[in-house]
Amino acid sequence: VCAALIFAACGGKQGNHAHEHSHEAHAHAEEAHGHDHAHGEGIAFTKQQAAAAGLKVETVAKAPFSGVIKTAGHIQAPKGNEAVVVATSAGVLYYTDPSIAEGVAAGTGKALAGISAKKLQDGDPLLKAKLAYETALAEYERAQRLVDDKIVSAKEFEQIRLRYETAKTTYEGQAQGMTEKGASLTSPISGYLKQLLVPNGAYVEVGQPVAVITQTRRLQLKAEVSERDYALLSKVSAANFRPAYTDRLYKTSELNGRLVAYGKVAADEASHYIPVTFEFDNVGDIIAGSYAEVYLLTSPEEGVIAIPISALTEEQGLYYIYVQLCEEEYEKRGVTLGRRDGERVEILHGLHGGERVVTQGAYQVKLASVTTAIPHGHSH
Repeated sequence: VCAALIFAACGGKQGNHAHEHSHEAHAHAEEAHGHDHAHGEGIAFTKQQAAAAGLKVETVAKAPFSGVIKTAGHIQAPKGNEAVVVATSAGVLYYTDPSIAEGVAAGTGKALAGISAKKLQDGDPLLKAKLAYETALAEYERAQRLVDDKIVSAKEFEQIRLRYETAKTTYEGQAQGMTEKGASLTSPISGYLKQLLVPNGAYVEVGQPVAVITQTRRLQLKAEVSERDYALLSKVSAANFRPAYTDRLYKTSELNGRLVAYGKVAADEASHYIPVTFEFDNVGDIIAGSYAEVYLLTSPEEGVIAIPISALTEEQGLYYIYVQLCEEEYEKRGVTLGRRDGERVEILHGLHGGERVVTQGAYQVKLASVTTAIPHGHSH
């Protein structure tokens, strides 16, 4: 009776085949975790629930998977200088080139953006500064004619002169670099655009950072490797790293990276760690001087089953995944883990090629399993 129900739920032979696979894999995982029972329970999870949860499923396939040396390291500061372009006036920022992107060349004095204040509710600050300057100038010239006749005292004249000098400095400072469209922002140094801090069309205040220009287009990742892994260093080809300030994983393979060198001896006699240095493009929000988790990738091994780390759930130190048996039915499966590269994890036991694993939304399936279990046990 049970087999017939599964046959109907999962669509004939395809359902039987998937169910047989899941039982076989589940048995492996339970043996690894010391479970006494041999049969799992199906979890009902509708297409509507899957859509709401943003559920994603991946078909498992054996593929090459690199060896991994997990360690720590830091991102070295560039040897060149960096400069920050700041807003010289308040207004709406627009980039000179709407298609500007991080990594493009920037020459000294090259116009990067402009700031327009024509449509601001409080009015154009440059026009206000100009009016204040002209008013102070007129008052100052009038006071010069009257001070000799002692109609204006020396003390009062000095105050008028100070107001005039302040207004003049303010106006000239805001007028510097002004065009018909507004204030013009230029690169203070020659280099590369490392980071855009303000989107096109956004409002900026005076002094607000707009962009970062660097004279060094490349950064270095320096990893520290234990002496016990020295024999593997000649096989290291790339690295994945996650800076301490973000959950984002970066790959040297995607940043035009290359292995620069690795030490033949420990960098520090007291630490017994060997330095491994990579070089990569200095773009985006990678902060020089920050520490990072590092996954050094060595020679790939063929025929490995690996899934995204996001597919894992953990309970009391044991790891589980959710396998899709059919369109609206899933199974919780215990697995034994192997190597991790920061993005994917090797599965040693509990999963077979051809099965479909939930890679996004596993937690929602886990919550659904509390009340929607479909028994697959035998009838006696």
